[in-house]
Amino acid sequence: MRAIETTGTVDGDRLLHLDEPLPVPGPGRVRVIVLFGDHDAGETSEAEWLRAAVANPAYAFLREPAEDVYSLADGRPFHDEG
Repeated sequence: MRAIETTGTVDGDRLLHLDEPLPVPGPGRVRVIVLFGDHDAGETSEAEWLRAAVANPAYAFLREPAEDVYSLADGRPFHDEG
């Protein structure tokens, strides 16, 4: 058996939705092992949100060179006084 790692979301009906297609030919049966944290199901960590955003094809356009409109020389430093 081969194994891959991917991420997904369990919806309100307790069905698993993967964040990206599997790199295996289908149709066919697979064995699934689900790992989940102890945190409240309604809370998603910032790291989980970032992983989902990076994997989401809706944001793929941000990788295009035309989207690089800012540089490190733009803007002014922000110093939080709080």
